[in-house]
This record gives sequence, C-alpha cells and structure tokens, in this order.
Amino acid sequence: MRTGDPTIAKSGFLHVLAAFVLMGGWAVFANRAHPMSAALVAGGVQGAVSGLITFGLKRLIERISRQFSGLGGLVVPPLAAFALSTTLLILLHTASGTPEIARTIVVPLGVSTSYAALYSWWLWNGKARTR
Repeated sequence: MRTGDPTIAKSGFLHVLAAFVLMGGWAVFANRAHPMSAALVAGGVQGAVSGLITFGLKRLIERISRQFSGLGGLVVPPLAAFALSTTLLILLHTASGTPEIARTIVVPLGVSTSYAALYSWWLWNGKARTR
C-alpha cells in the first residue's frame, strides 16, 4: 500500500492542464449558441487564462497573506485574487470578442475565488495557531 501524496497530484503542469481543459471547455459550452469559431476562441482564451491563474494563484495568496496580520490576512488575499482574475478575464474576453463574457467567466471566477478563500483561511488559521 502506498502512503503520502501521489506524484501526479503534485504536478503543477497537470493542474494547469486540467484548468485549461475544464475551464476552456466551460467557455465553449457557455458560448455554444454562437458560431463555433467564437465559442472555440472563447474556450482558448479562458483555458489559457485559467492555466495562468492556476499557476500563479497559490503564490499570490501566500505573498499577500504574509503582508497582512489579523483579519486582513484572511480577507485581502481572496479579494485581491478575485479582483485580478475578474479584470484579466473581462479585458481578455472583451479583446478577443467573446460573445457571452458573463456566462463565460462566472464558473472560473467562482472556482478560483472559492479556492482563494479556502486557501487563505487555511493559511490564516495556521498563523492564528502559532501565536
């Protein structure tokens, strides 16, 4: 019987790839009522941005969390992650001509913000225990 984390779960590349496929697929689905070319462009944009967000989100949360003490260390990191992700997604989808921007970004923003909130809580809770 194996113990510990499987190596595949630790692979940053696989996390980025999963974000690309899942969130890019969602974007294609969200834009399915429009020409397939527009849906595929939206999927490519969303997949690429989700991959980048997945790659940097953990590091961003950790960095911001270190800069704040108390309740700020819990609240500011997910708010910053949400603001940055929202800004990037709206700008890039607008520039690429995504027809259904709100539908396209609602699921990826929900997933990334939920992750940011949970990870921030975990970091904040760990700080509170060490005091």
